[in-house]
Order: sequence, then C-alpha cells, then structure tokens
Amino acid sequence: MLTEQTVQAVLQEIKDPFLHKTLEETNGILEIKVKEEKNHVSVKVAIAKTGTGEQLQLQQQIVNELKKAGADSVGIRFADLPEEELEKHRGSGQGGSGDLLSPTSKTTFIAIASGKGGVGKSTVSVNMAVSLARLGKKVGLVDADIYGFSVPDMMGITKRPVVRGEKIIPVERYGVKVISMGFFVEDNAPVIWRGPMLGKMLTNFFQDVEWGDLDYLLLDLPPGTGDVALDVHTMLPSSKEIIVTTPHPTAAFVAARAGAMALSTEHEIIGVVENMSYYESKKTGEKEYVFGQGGGEKLADELRTDLLGQVPLRQPDWDEHDFAPSVYGEDHQIGQIYLEMAKRVVNKLS
Repeated sequence: MLTEQTVQAVLQEIKDPFLHKTLEETNGILEIKVKEEKNHVSVKVAIAKTGTGEQLQLQQQIVNELKKAGADSVGIRFADLPEEELEKHRGSGQGGSGDLLSPTSKTTFIAIASGKGGVGKSTVSVNMAVSLARLGKKVGLVDADIYGFSVPDMMGITKRPVVRGEKIIPVERYGVKVISMGFFVEDNAPVIWRGPMLGKMLTNFFQDVEWGDLDYLLLDLPPGTGDVALDVHTMLPSSKEIIVTTPHPTAAFVAARAGAMALSTEHEIIGVVENMSYYESKKTGEKEYVFGQGGGEKLADELRTDLLGQVPLRQPDWDEHDFAPSVYGEDHQIGQIYLEMAKRVVNKLS
C-alpha cells in the first residue's frame, strides 16, 4: 500500500529544473495526500519558475516516478517558491552564474532586435557590447542570429571556443565573451536545421557555456519576428530590449512589429537606436540624410521609449595587425556615440 512516507521519499530525490537542487533541499514539497481506496496520490510542489516547458517535463517525471512506486493515478499542483527560499540558493551551484536562465541569475539580458535585415543590428550589438565592456562591465554576447551569424567576422575573431569538462569556454575579444553558431559550422556552410534543433542550440548557448559572472548578456537576435526570435523571447526569464531602425519611415514602421513582439512577451523596451542616420562629408562637414529623417524618433514615440542615439554612416578605422572590421575605436567619432549610448543604457538599468 502506498503511503505518504513513500511518496515523500520519491519526491525528495527529484530536482528543481531551474535550481538543480532536490525538492527536499529547496523545501519544495508542500502537500501530499493519498486516497487509499482509489490508490490516488495528490501532491503540491513549489519550483523556482512555473508556467514553463521545464514544469511540464517535471510533471511527467513526477507522475512516472509515483506510478513506479505503486500509484494508479497522480494529481499535481505547482506553486512558485517564495522569494526568501530563492534567496537561499542565489549564487550557489548551477543556479548562480552557471545557469543564466535560472530565476536566481543576476545577469541582465539585453536583446538587440530589428523589424527587418540590413539596418545594422549586428553592428549595433557588437559595438554596444564593446562599449559596455569599456565602461568596466562584465559583458557577454550571444550571436542568436542563427541563420545569418556574423559577429565573429565583425569582431575579427579567428579562434574557436574550447571545451573544458562539460562546459564550452566562450571566445573573448575587446573584453566581451562571445558565442556564435559561426563557431560550430564550417566556413560559409548553410544552416539547414529546423526549429526544434535551433531551439536546443540556443538553450545550449545559455546553459552549457561557462559565462562566469556577467553584468550584461547581449543577444543579437535574428531580424523580424520569426521562430528563432520567438524562441529567444519565450526562453528568457526576463529581458530588456533595444530596437534598431534606419531613419526611413518604412523601416521604422516594420521595426514597430519587433517592438510589439517584445511587449507581448513582457520584455521591457529600453530604447531605440537609429542607425545610418546621415552621412557627414569629411571635406565640408555637410550632412546628407541618405535614408531620410525622423524614423527613429517616430518609432521611439510609438513604443513609448527613448531614442538612445543616432549613428551616422562611417567606416571604422581598420588596423591590419588587429583586424576587426566592424568595431569602432574608443576615440573614433562613432565609437564615442556608442560609448554615450552605453552610458545611457547603464543609467537606465541602474
């Protein structure tokens, strides 16, 4: 006959999927009831985060284990662990810096998104990451544009990540720790994976990479509102978001869709970056508004956020001995613009 003590013994060995500690360690077993006449078990369990795919997997695991122990039917209710319980586990085990998706993680996610391709979203991602590092922040950058990865080339990264134990060690350049699909495919090979495989790869980027303690993890999202972008939005416990557009009104209109997607997934939009705002002649100093005017301001107003900055068209200074074709130097005019934007981001988030 199944008893409450038997059920307790089964449950206390099962691990919280986010804290990676047993339900006994997290005080997550809230209630156990056994109806002997029907051989039915009813339990209430508290975990770090409810309403997720991990909860569904945990539910199935509990059902299977209790049926193995002799239950004919199982009923499960879930609750969120109280904040004071979560505090006990912050910074310890994989619930700390080892698992960025854990609700105990203190890393701030900043997703860089755009409504369409070709607006310089990856350039903004790279230079915002480098600028935050120049401000003394601990920064990571995930090239989440799975099909159109470009970050390693833009930053002049030629090394590949190494594996230490069961963890991938990201490549570091300009003080930024970087991981990208580009590290794991042959040069210029097409990525032909389907959605579920890509989702698993993104999960690996968060959970299987040794990021260490990060202040900010930036994500260069794919353009638009497709499956990969949606996966990232739903995967993150919470995230801030920066929307990139050009000054053209149509580009701003399309970018508004990415902003609407962020809001629908409860991500906070912290600003808009208007890229390719104008071209300034070196000879005359005259500004030419090649792609029109006003798109960034219009988009910021529509999304009820701030225009973080306007970035003009200008090539970075190339150094053949330290080649990074898309990174602006700290003393470069546009490098200074990115530094000011990074300061605004830090002020907003502090």
